[in-house]
Amino acid sequence: MTYETLLTELADGVMTVTLNRPDKLNAFNTVMSRELIDFFQHVNEMDDVRAVVVTGAGRAFCAGADISGGSGAFQVWNDGKAPQKRDARDSITLAIFNCLKPIVAAINGAAVGVGITMCLPMDIRLMSSAARIGFVFNKRGMAMEAGSCWFLPRLVGMQRAQEWVMTAELLGAEEALKGGLVRSVHAPEELVPAAQALARKFAASTSSAVAAAVNRRLMWSMLGAQDPLDAVTLDLQCVGYLAAGADAQEGIKSFFEKRPPAFPLKPSKDMPPFGPWAK
Repeated sequence: MTYETLLTELADGVMTVTLNRPDKLNAFNTVMSRELIDFFQHVNEMDDVRAVVVTGAGRAFCAGADISGGSGAFQVWNDGKAPQKRDARDSITLAIFNCLKPIVAAINGAAVGVGITMCLPMDIRLMSSAARIGFVFNKRGMAMEAGSCWFLPRLVGMQRAQEWVMTAELLGAEEALKGGLVRSVHAPEELVPAAQALARKFAASTSSAVAAAVNRRLMWSMLGAQDPLDAVTLDLQCVGYLAAGADAQEGIKSFFEKRPPAFPLKPSKDMPPFGPWAK
């Protein structure tokens, strides 16, 4: 896959995506937005990709929106001529949320504003000991964006989310770890290898790619359920559908035959025809 602002590399079922505007601290612009959305929409059709790692080139992960052109950076532009009304299709976080592949963020440096909010719907976040994050909206006179008002309190709790947003301070890796936002903190040179090693566990051929996609979306989608009955109703449907499928049959057969499973189903064409992943 070739992009202007992204580098992609596939190895062992893991696609590493690198935000690649290092001279601008990987600041988020319209091109990067469009390319990230395109990637996360198309990766669902790529069965050779079992997991995704996202990191940044150079010394930053993403230093927020590229505001070199003023407040227009927060708008969507039509070929650079006139601002358009934003809608959900312009949201990188929804593209990530709707992805069928497990996603690991390797936060290697500064991640501010959209640089950190894009990490919230990723499944696991690892952070460099040299990195800093910041929900700095109040310092820019801007509202929380990218659905972060939904994601952040669910990840760290309302009290901590309010403190981080209201102070708009830059936070170090240990504070992010203490708050539960990141899974682990690593030396800078060990961060991406650690993220890729974890992603390779997700990409193991002994795990059903379809089951992984279903289970990822079940957990994220049910975060907003008002009653566990909603979750039970949907997961009963999924259990019934998958139990009749080839992957479940192979999983049971391989268990009794004491051999690694060889799951035949593919997320690109074998997802259940119902549920939050169904179009």
